[in-house]
Amino acid sequence: MAHIDILADDLSLDEPMMVEGLPGVGLVGKIAADHLVDEFEMVHYANVHCDGIPRVAVYAADDAELRTPVRIYADEERDLLVLQSDVPIHPQAATEFATCIRSWFEEDGVVPIFLSGIGEEKSDDVPALYGVATGEGTAHLEQAGIGRPTEMGIVTGPTGALMNHVLEHHLTSVGLVVESDPQFPDPEAARVIIKDGIEPLTGIECPVDDLVNHTEEIREAKQRLAQRMQEVDEESTQAQPLRMYQ
Repeated sequence: MAHIDILADDLSLDEPMMVEGLPGVGLVGKIAADHLVDEFEMVHYANVHCDGIPRVAVYAADDAELRTPVRIYADEERDLLVLQSDVPIHPQAATEFATCIRSWFEEDGVVPIFLSGIGEEKSDDVPALYGVATGEGTAHLEQAGIGRPTEMGIVTGPTGALMNHVLEHHLTSVGLVVESDPQFPDPEAARVIIKDGIEPLTGIECPVDDLVNHTEEIREAKQRLAQRMQEVDEESTQAQPLRMYQ
């Protein structure tokens, strides 16, 4: 049965914000989520057992313990959660996955921060970032000084399904969309989404020097996942402009 298995129920969290890190374009969410978990040495808070997640087990270097491929990590001091995924969620299973996760959002008063890249050819400019929201999320964006979209767009894949469910059930959420490399893992876009999006929304400070200084190593480490995602389907999580009149 689909459920969220809480492992650290002794942690005290008060309507925490949760950074969603499902793999998508540029692996922006994945890179940002992994960095937060590592930088803050976050506690393994829960395992996610939802329909739509591949029935596999994963393990880490220098650790023999098997883990579920999708997990939630917590930082009690910062009142922060991170959804970390080591596998892509197939687009055809996105609705089942979203239904499972959304129920937990509602029950525990979690405010999700959805992350998505929007494919743009790389340049020397700093990737642009903007925010979208549901419920009281617009107020969070305004308070954080995060700009609005400059054109009409759509978010697809599992993250889009999650956003759709939150919208349907009148819950509060925030979405961050950043320009990112459409073909390769993009640590620079992840850096921007952390510094200009997650930090002002949550009030935390997260060093990102490692993302900048080890860009090539991060790209190499994430490239295999990016290739697997391309093999799964082109409808992975991403934001796309809807240029209806062009």
